[in-house]
Amino acid sequence: MTIHGKILAIGAALALAVVPAKAADIKVLAAGAMKSVVTALAPDFENQTGHRLSIDNGTVGALAKRIADGEVFDVTIIAPAALDDLVKQGKIVPGSKVAIAKVGIGVAVRAGAVLPDISTVDALKKALLDARSVTYVDPKAGGSSGIYFDKLLETIGIADVVRAKAKLQPGGYVAELVARGEVEMAVHQISEILPVQGATLVGPLPAAVQNYTVYAAGLSSAAQQPAGAAALIKFLGSDTAHAVLKAKGMEIP
Repeated sequence: MTIHGKILAIGAALALAVVPAKAADIKVLAAGAMKSVVTALAPDFENQTGHRLSIDNGTVGALAKRIADGEVFDVTIIAPAALDDLVKQGKIVPGSKVAIAKVGIGVAVRAGAVLPDISTVDALKKALLDARSVTYVDPKAGGSSGIYFDKLLETIGIADVVRAKAKLQPGGYVAELVARGEVEMAVHQISEILPVQGATLVGPLPAAVQNYTVYAAGLSSAAQQPAGAAALIKFLGSDTAHAVLKAKGMEIP
């Protein structure tokens, strides 16, 4: 089903509950880089609809737990699998899931540093082994890029060496550590690297080991503003939103 088709399904599901649209505060729980996307889109959305966005951020795992524990919100943008689990728990309206964006993982170094070769899996392994220090999101924090990269280290046989010199972060822009000169190399989603002043994107992981995180929006089954929330999900599939996503290093699913 297309994005617009899914939005129509959302509208049908809410038809009996929705009152005439009024300006409202819409609470959005956005995982990872999607916070910067929604923040960038907020002025256009607010001007077009009159609604106001309140945007909160966290890792996919952290947000899924907050939602499962009963946090009140209107829209969440997290991983599709997490949304599916929340639908089963009754926290997300069935049929409201809409894929919004996908983003790959990249490598960053400090601006001005020599760019390592990461064009092949063997080259990536050498670059990681040669680096004095590495940072990525702590897998225990629930960040998708950190979980995947930590497993990748095991797959390519260098987990013990890299973990021993890694400075794990609970979230945020881990490339800020390379920008400040605290760590030599950062591995994170490309959209989380590009905004960091003082850090340079070396490039994406080789295609053979690349992993894409897909972000999907879902409507809270206890949304305080269901009409405004549905309008936001529709807006996230617009040409305006697609332009912002691409500018931030993301792709359209």
